[in-house]
Amino acid sequence: MTEPMRTLPLLPAADSCSCTDSCCSATSPVPGDQTWRNAAGRARALAWFSLAWMTAEGVLGLIGGFRSSSLSLVGWALGSVIEGLASVVVIWRFSGVRELSETAEGRAQRAVAISFFLLAPYLAIQAIIDLIDGHESRLSPLGIAVTSASLLVMPVLGVAKQRLGGQLGSAATSGEGRQNLMCASQAAAVLISLIVSAALGVTIIDPIVALLLAAWACYEGSRAWRGIDCC
Repeated sequence: MTEPMRTLPLLPAADSCSCTDSCCSATSPVPGDQTWRNAAGRARALAWFSLAWMTAEGVLGLIGGFRSSSLSLVGWALGSVIEGLASVVVIWRFSGVRELSETAEGRAQRAVAISFFLLAPYLAIQAIIDLIDGHESRLSPLGIAVTSASLLVMPVLGVAKQRLGGQLGSAATSGEGRQNLMCASQAAAVLISLIVSAALGVTIIDPIVALLLAAWACYEGSRAWRGIDCC
């Protein structure tokens, strides 16, 4: 059944945003006007681009991770898949009648938050197993290439989406941006893990990085659920 459209009141985005005043200025677009719709269109376009990028990144990361037996690389690649789900949520949020729906933003925000929590259990359990077994990972040229590319692309996407999230009063868009920034930080950690583990044979680094990624995912998920992630 099609969700009935409930039009948002024509108030500045700053009045409807749940984050701090520094994120939502009085000059933010009015929900429903042309400037606001243009910003929503940019958020949707960036989400489509992210979805395509995350799909390629996730597939290549998984291939590299399984080949090199690197849990941190596998976990990072799975995180890319989950980020793709967040992009789908934002595309859904700003498509059709949901663009001006009061209820769609809340649902999208919580869906993005849940996507953060999906990764943590797998990473935590497998990291503990690897720590106990002393599992060794090998050098992954493919993993190094993919994580390096992510370090270049993800910060740009993340900052752009957070700015749009503030303009739109959309915690879902800002949450997707935080995931992109998180992806870049994780990529840096995984890249260091891959190089150090392979070069020095230090097996403990890979599962420790995976545990840190699991904890970070839980932290970001809780922030996204509370709607305090647009800054």
